[in-house]
Amino acid sequence: MRTHKKATKKTKRIWMIATIVTLLGLGSLTYGLADRYLIKHVEVVVTDNAATSNSSSDAASTTTEVQATSDDWNYTSDDIQIKINQVQTGSGSDLITYFVADVTVNDASSLRSAFAENSFGTNIVENTSDIASSNNAIFAINGDYYGFRDDGVIIRNGTVYRDDPVRDALALLDDGTIQTYDETEISSSDLLADGVTNTLSFGPILIQDGKITSDFSNVKIDTNFGNRSIQNANPRTAIGMIAPNHYVFVVVDGRKEGYSRGMTLTELAEVMAGLGATEAYNLDGGGSSTMYFMGRVVNNPLGKNQERGVSDILYIKEE
Repeated sequence: MRTHKKATKKTKRIWMIATIVTLLGLGSLTYGLADRYLIKHVEVVVTDNAATSNSSSDAASTTTEVQATSDDWNYTSDDIQIKINQVQTGSGSDLITYFVADVTVNDASSLRSAFAENSFGTNIVENTSDIASSNNAIFAINGDYYGFRDDGVIIRNGTVYRDDPVRDALALLDDGTIQTYDETEISSSDLLADGVTNTLSFGPILIQDGKITSDFSNVKIDTNFGNRSIQNANPRTAIGMIAPNHYVFVVVDGRKEGYSRGMTLTELAEVMAGLGATEAYNLDGGGSSTMYFMGRVVNNPLGKNQERGVSDILYIKEE
């Protein structure tokens, strides 16, 4: 009897220890996931001039207050011309709605980038419209959501923030051109020496040297938790160059039956080619896809008039 009781106590002790170990393991895993995907990490970047660091707060998705209407989708000044058009193709379940912004600037410095809350790091997000408003942007689109991953080459406004080359990328240059390239084939120092002011690390490349680059049959940007292949029809954001200082931006709405199903990468590449882009690059899409103009959101993110917080934007601003 005593032997049986001792055995029972020992079994209970073993189960208790196993339970504690399991709970500690789950807690560690939960914290690890939260640390990677939820908790903000502001990274300090040391440049030749100074160390830069800022703090920020999370920005939840909020309902867009007003959408722009087509009667005010034009902007003209001595230095910048912007014209936005809404395009619809197909019908019924095959209906696609997208927005094309044709932008010409006199100086390449009018095309800039900005971080959410003016901070570089992971899990720091803010709505595209809020980042644009904070930077007095005339026009803006979401960027590459660099904060969702910890690799890639990230140069913004002439500063190297991250230097871990892994994928095909896009470079904006101070001569008004944009170039698609392989991050593993050129160093950040060489990019800066060539006049690169900003890089974007998402992809894939849609058009290079005037030609559609691939059939896009199996595209995966990274291996992060929650990542999925992106070649199917989805909301999209893309940037292209027609000529130096002449850009085209496309934002495709999607996942809303009767309004827009989204585009495949092949369809997006064909649209960019049809617009005359000689270089074109796919940026972060899905709920991130947002076009902002003159204080308002032009498109309808996910068919809900609801923006999703992003890490960064590209925007146009007067000098």
